[in-house]
Amino acid sequence: MRVLEMFFPDWAERVIHESSPIDRGASVRLGRECVRYIPSQLFGDMPLGEQRNGVRCEDLRQMTFADSSIDLHVTQDVMEHVFEPEKVFREIARTLKPGGAHVFTVPLVNKHRPSRTRAVVGTDRQVSHLLPPVYHGNPVSSDGALVTVDWGFDICRHIYEASGLFTQIVHIDDLSYGIRAEYIEVLVTVKPGSDDRKE
Repeated sequence: MRVLEMFFPDWAERVIHESSPIDRGASVRLGRECVRYIPSQLFGDMPLGEQRNGVRCEDLRQMTFADSSIDLHVTQDVMEHVFEPEKVFREIARTLKPGGAHVFTVPLVNKHRPSRTRAVVGTDRQVSHLLPPVYHGNPVSSDGALVTVDWGFDICRHIYEASGLFTQIVHIDDLSYGIRAEYIEVLVTVKPGSDDRKE
C-alpha cells in the first residue's frame, strides 16, 4: 500500500484488478476503498470471465479483459506460482492502460543469481517438476500453490523480454511504517503513457 500511495496517490479512483486476493491486509483495503476494484481467482471449474460471489475467474495467461482496460494490476506473491510467466507478463502489458502499472510482490529468493524454473506444464496440462516440488498457501485450495519459479533480480529482464516494459524494484526499510523484513521488495512495471511514447 505504501508503494501504491507513492506512485499512484489516486489509486482509489482507478480500475484495479487484483489476482488472488486474500482476506486481510492490502486486499481488504483495496476492496473497501477502490470503487472499481476487480478481484479474481483461477477457478478450475468455471469459464473464464464469469463470477463467483463477486470474484471473477481469470487465468493470467489469457485474461478476458479488453486491451488497455486496467489502470493497475496488483498481485501479492502470485508470480512465483504462475506457469508460462512470459505469457502473463504479455497479458498484463496488453490489458494495462497507457500510464498504468503492475504493482506486485514476489519473493526474490535467488537475489543476484539467475532465476530458476522449478516446474513447467505441457500441452497435455501435465506438470513436470524440474526440482523437488515446493508449495505455499493457497486461498482457494487446501492443496497449496506450487512454486514454479525461484525469481532473482533478473526478473526485470524477463519482464522486458516478454512485454517490452520496464520494471523497477522498490525496497522500503522504514520502521516508522513498521516495514522491515526479508523479501520486502515491491516491483512496479509501468506501461508508458501516450505522452511518453516516441513518435
